[in-house]
Amino acid sequence: MRIVELETVRTPMHPNLLFVELRTDDGLVGLGEAFNGVPAVDAYLHETAEVLFAMPDVSPELCARTLTPYMGFQGAGAETRGNGAIDFALWDLLGKAAGLPLTRLLGGPVRTPMPVYNTCAGLGYIRDAARQSSDNWGLLPDQGSSAQLPPTENLEDLDGFLRRPRELARSLWDEGIRGMKIWPFDLEAERTNGTDISADALAEAIGIVEAVREEVGLGMSLMIELHGLWHRPAAEKIMQALVPYQPYWVEDPLRSDATDAFARLAANVDLPIATGETCVGRRGFQPLLESGAVDVATMDLQWTGGLTEARKIATMADAYAVPVAPHDCTGPVTLACSTHLVTSQPNGLVQETVRAFLRTWYRELVVGVPVVEDGHISPGGEPGHGVRLREDLPPDTWVRRVSRAHSPP
Repeated sequence: MRIVELETVRTPMHPNLLFVELRTDDGLVGLGEAFNGVPAVDAYLHETAEVLFAMPDVSPELCARTLTPYMGFQGAGAETRGNGAIDFALWDLLGKAAGLPLTRLLGGPVRTPMPVYNTCAGLGYIRDAARQSSDNWGLLPDQGSSAQLPPTENLEDLDGFLRRPRELARSLWDEGIRGMKIWPFDLEAERTNGTDISADALAEAIGIVEAVREEVGLGMSLMIELHGLWHRPAAEKIMQALVPYQPYWVEDPLRSDATDAFARLAANVDLPIATGETCVGRRGFQPLLESGAVDVATMDLQWTGGLTEARKIATMADAYAVPVAPHDCTGPVTLACSTHLVTSQPNGLVQETVRAFLRTWYRELVVGVPVVEDGHISPGGEPGHGVRLREDLPPDTWVRRVSRAHSPP
C-alpha cells in the first residue's frame, strides 16, 4: 500500500480543526484529523509528505517509528499532532484494505456498547484558537433566548452548568446519560494563576456541584475538570471541599508532568484522580502510573500521536490495573478512533462525548460518526473508523491543499 497523495482540509466553520486525507495507489482514501494549532500542523504535514511518498509499503507502526521527531517528541507539538492525524488515516486505510472495522483489527470488541459521559461544552467551545481559557469558551453574550428553549434543544451546556445546573443535569439524565463533566473552578484559577481560591469562589463553585447532586443524586457520575490550572495546595483545598459530593473523578487537578505533586495530592485527598489528555506517549504515562496517583488514564489519541501509541498506553495502564477513558472534546475522527479503541480494551471504562458537537458541527461536516443511544456509544461496523467528509457541502466549506508524489519510486 503506497501513499501517492496527501491532502489537508480546513474549514472556516471550525478554524481550530484540520482533516487530512491520504490516497493510495490503488484508490483507497484514509481520513485523519488534528485539533488545536492547525496552521503549524498543516505546514508540518506537507513538509512530511515526501517521507510518506517514499515508503513502498506504509503501515501505522512503521510510520509511527519513522516520523518520530528528533526534537519535540516529549510534547504534543505540531509534529506529534500531525503524526497523530497521519496515524488515524493509516489505520482507516488498513481497515478499508482488510474490509474490517478498527475494533476488529484491535482484537475484537470487549465491551460494546460503551457508557458515555457528556462534557458540558457549548457549540463554540475552543473553536477559534489553541487556548484553554475562558475567552475561548464560546459563551454567547446573551443566553436569555437560549435558556428558554426546551432542555433537549438547548445545547449550550457550558452556560448550562454555570447558570442553570439543575436544568442541565435533568436534561442529561432524561436522555439516559449517566455521566457529566463540568469545570466551575476555572475562572478563579485564571484570577489567581492557580495559587489559591477564595472562600466565596469556592462556595460558588461547590454550589454548582451541590445543585447537580440535589437534582439527580449520586446516580449521575460527576466528573470535575480542573484543566491542570492549579498548584497543589489550592488543588488540595478544592478536592477536600468536593469529598462530600463524591465525584466520579477529579480530572487534571495539576499539570500531568507534576508527578511528585500528584503522588502527594493523592495521598492527602481520598478522591479518584484522572489525568492524561495532555500527556504524551507511554513514557509520559509511565511515571504517573508508577506513582499510583492516577485512577483513570484519559489519553487523547490524537494529541499523543495516534491510535498506534494510544493502544500501547492502554495496555500499559492495564498492567497497572488502571482503566482508560479516552479524551474527546476535539473532533469526529478522534471520537470514532477512541470508540474503536475503548470498546476493544479490557480496561475500557467510559467514552467522553460532547452532545453539543455531536448534534451540530460533527454531523454538519462528516458522516459515519459513532451513534450515542441511551447513554452508550457503539463504534459501528464500516471498514476503518467509518468517518468520511460530507460530499454534499458547498465548495467554500473547505480549504484544500494537496501534495502529490511526483513519480513512482
